[in-house]
Amino acid sequence: MKITALETVQLPHLDNILWVRVHTDEGLIGLGETFRGADAVARYIHKDVAPLLIGRDPLAIDAISKLLTEPYVGFRSSGVEMRAASAVDIALWDVFGKAAGLPVHQLLGGLSRPKIRTYNTCAGYTYNKRGQRRYIGDKDEGAEGPYEDQIAFHRDAGALAQSLLEEGITAMKIWPFDPFAVASGGNFIHKADLDTALRPFRQIRDAVGDAMEVMVELHSMWDLPSALAIARGLQEFRPFWAEDPIKMQDPDALALYAQRSGLPVCASETVATRSQFLELLRKGAADYVMLDVSWCGGLSEAKKIATMAEAFQRPVAPHDCTGPVVFAASIHLSLNLPNAIFQESVRAYYSSWYRDLVTVMPRIEAGHIHPFEGVGLGLELTPFVLEHPDAVIRQTGKDDI
Repeated sequence: MKITALETVQLPHLDNILWVRVHTDEGLIGLGETFRGADAVARYIHKDVAPLLIGRDPLAIDAISKLLTEPYVGFRSSGVEMRAASAVDIALWDVFGKAAGLPVHQLLGGLSRPKIRTYNTCAGYTYNKRGQRRYIGDKDEGAEGPYEDQIAFHRDAGALAQSLLEEGITAMKIWPFDPFAVASGGNFIHKADLDTALRPFRQIRDAVGDAMEVMVELHSMWDLPSALAIARGLQEFRPFWAEDPIKMQDPDALALYAQRSGLPVCASETVATRSQFLELLRKGAADYVMLDVSWCGGLSEAKKIATMAEAFQRPVAPHDCTGPVVFAASIHLSLNLPNAIFQESVRAYYSSWYRDLVTVMPRIEAGHIHPFEGVGLGLELTPFVLEHPDAVIRQTGKDDI
């Protein structure tokens, strides 16, 4: 079997998402995806990646992974090169599953559990989409459905926690500090602003006590003293973890935060490759390892990162606030990994616009995600995507290079 073409698919109204389809001479087509910087990643795939891969065996996944994750430049980042490598890698695992007649989780080593616990990232329907407003206050209007969870955690996080518990979801992630980082440049948080940002945590504990695990996402927006001030305020609310409290560029600084904050640290969706995660683990800077399958190098690299984390006795929680194909790949991975603890999900996504884009959605019941049953990733792009009048579809084959 040989790779005959690489195809990219984009929808202008979902301009953060890029789908990649790897075509083969046996008629099998593998589906991959990455997120953010979609235009640049697409150009890189057609100009630089396609000439390297066309004519190669798509089942030589490790060899291709090494080729794409170790370019001359870009191998230490989660930028264009790594996102392209990630999307292609996911697609190659999909080809492998279709060729073998098996789901990807079986190819990775089988199920370590029959289902995995999920936590809800409290985003709304338009978070991460074109025109999205990332920082929403308690006076925001314009809800698009019942799961405008970002608005909800600013207005009444206790009621939001109760809503999630009613669906069997017992863990949630919120980021009420972000607007104050935007205002101050992340260099200072005023006591009044700190009190305001702590209000959702107080509401959750008052409403549901310890029935809900609460993760705090800090989006790498704060300097060390400010992050530590926030940590002191959070301690009484016992967050499950503090995620990306400072920029993930200095493992020593993050280790210092871990030592002084009194909070478990989760890091990091923004980090790519084993070498960078190794630095965090060696420094004791992360209690929970979070990797993004579409940014770290794909399923191949993610599996290796997770195995390395297991050697350091660290649990893994794959990141997902992206698109439905990465969500599917992450589910296969988290169900396989012996040290996976959570699979992130966004109920506003999987209950609405994801369903327009792919043919199959995972079964999510009582706060747990169940395995896909089909071969490969177990899903395909729908005609809504592939036949959309505004779809931007480009294919590079042997005659184009």
